[in-house]
Amino acid sequence: MQKDYPRPQLCRENWTNLNGKWCFLFDDGDRGEKEGWYERGLSDYREIIVPFSYETEASGIGETGLHPVVWYQRDVEWQPSGKRTLLHFESVDYEARVWINGRWVGSHTGGYARFSLDITNYLTPGKNSITVRAQDSDSCVQPRGKQRWKGENFGCWYVQTTGIWKTVWMEEVEEHYIREIKLTPDVDRAATAFCLMLNQKPAQPLLLTSRILYQGKCVSEQQIRVETQFVAFEQSVCNGEEPWQVEYWSPEHPALYQVEFTLAGHGQQDRVESYFGMRKISIEEGKVLLNNRPFYQRLILDQGYWKESGLTPPSEEALKKDIDLILEAGYNGLRKHEKIEDERFLYWCDVKGLVVWCEMPSQYTFHYEAMETYANQWMEIVRQNYNHPSIITWTAFNESWGIERIYTDRTQQQFTEGIYHLTKAFDAMRPVIVNDGWEHTVSDILTLHDYEEDGEAFRKRYQDKQAIVENLIPFNKDRYAVAKGFAYRGQPILLSEYGGIAFSTKEGWGYGRQVESREAFLKRFEEIARVIKETPYFTGFCYTQVTDVQQEVNGLYTMERESKVDIDEIRRINLL
Repeated sequence: MQKDYPRPQLCRENWTNLNGKWCFLFDDGDRGEKEGWYERGLSDYREIIVPFSYETEASGIGETGLHPVVWYQRDVEWQPSGKRTLLHFESVDYEARVWINGRWVGSHTGGYARFSLDITNYLTPGKNSITVRAQDSDSCVQPRGKQRWKGENFGCWYVQTTGIWKTVWMEEVEEHYIREIKLTPDVDRAATAFCLMLNQKPAQPLLLTSRILYQGKCVSEQQIRVETQFVAFEQSVCNGEEPWQVEYWSPEHPALYQVEFTLAGHGQQDRVESYFGMRKISIEEGKVLLNNRPFYQRLILDQGYWKESGLTPPSEEALKKDIDLILEAGYNGLRKHEKIEDERFLYWCDVKGLVVWCEMPSQYTFHYEAMETYANQWMEIVRQNYNHPSIITWTAFNESWGIERIYTDRTQQQFTEGIYHLTKAFDAMRPVIVNDGWEHTVSDILTLHDYEEDGEAFRKRYQDKQAIVENLIPFNKDRYAVAKGFAYRGQPILLSEYGGIAFSTKEGWGYGRQVESREAFLKRFEEIARVIKETPYFTGFCYTQVTDVQQEVNGLYTMERESKVDIDEIRRINLL
């Protein structure tokens, strides 16, 4: 992958990074559209460093109060080349409206998914202005994850993120180009299914060439005549010289196949690069299997915050460092909590061999508008992140957030069932978790959250599996594993939140009593870890968490990524 390339699953050479200095204005009176700021420009503006939100120090502003409407503007140079020009926004929170040279181009709603606009017909030779109006709110209808909806931080909710917070970039494409790729590995048949979407139906047939390579050596190649906008085909990953040799992706061996697609015809040629991993996730007899073998998941909760840049990673190197810190501590995966991470993070998880649970940022109210909003944005996220082999689980809901009455409310139950089946219709290969940690409806894995700090109390609570899964006893004070009207059906059981140990401080909080020393930290950590591993029906765990996040100071590392305990000891305990 090219350095800093924002979309590693669909790479082209001709692209321009638009991060950096932009003109910026707060619009607290919401006057900008009425006064035509998109035409006349932003007056009395200040500078902001994109892609950092104005709430962060890295943006150059660092104002944490809520400003619901903000404006961005910058100039770009453009010369006609006979190609089309696309403008990409990796994420804008929450509603974005875009103008080029004062002309309306398009909009997007949703703070966690990318969107793209074809701006070719709006550009003129020379200097061109890009104007963006972003509108956010404190509404609990919109999926907001860990972003607060009150004036101050509280509980486990932190400073909001407004406007552009991931990379903005442009690229040149042909008149007919590959818009989207869906890659589905079939481990049992040693093949991969490809589904390609073009930007439009070709007026005349085109020729698609697909080449699969491993470590630079061609494995297979085929050509397909293209006459429609959608192209679906299957291709073997077996080398004719060594037909038995298939490289499977796993944390121990994160093998990646490269694939090159060339779409030719009408005097043009669109060439893109992508990659995939040959891996299979399945469930049998209460176990999660990776490539048909039992896979015990040693996960850690990762919220993806940085001290000076909030939700936005300060650099690609910072993303790689976080992955390395997790691997060094003896974990083989992470649960990306209430955030859709920069896609370069997923790329490096693919490369380094770290499995990921992809989780939808929660909304916190329930009615018909919230349901529609959630469904649309969730499927946009699933679709955009589908190809990453590191993602092995979709987590659709967390701890009844936004579905507070799911234990008994049939409407909320049906909503979660609908999201489950919608996700499975698009992705039949990955497990889907519904209501991670608390009362499950239909779910491929049964997950439990429990921050009990005493090892023996923990052991006693979970010694009777049937009492837990049949709702005979609550597993976490007053929580039950299964919603009323549903039953446990032999799913794998995983403890997907525990720990959260914090050192003694008046400046933040952790779960349970704070500890006074590293020795006390490791003693509690090891006692609980041993009980979890000695509980025979647990198929994995997820410790809270990688780093401190603002007022939540229960990380193994500080927000500056400095270790608070002996990480070698954490690794030893995790690998017991």
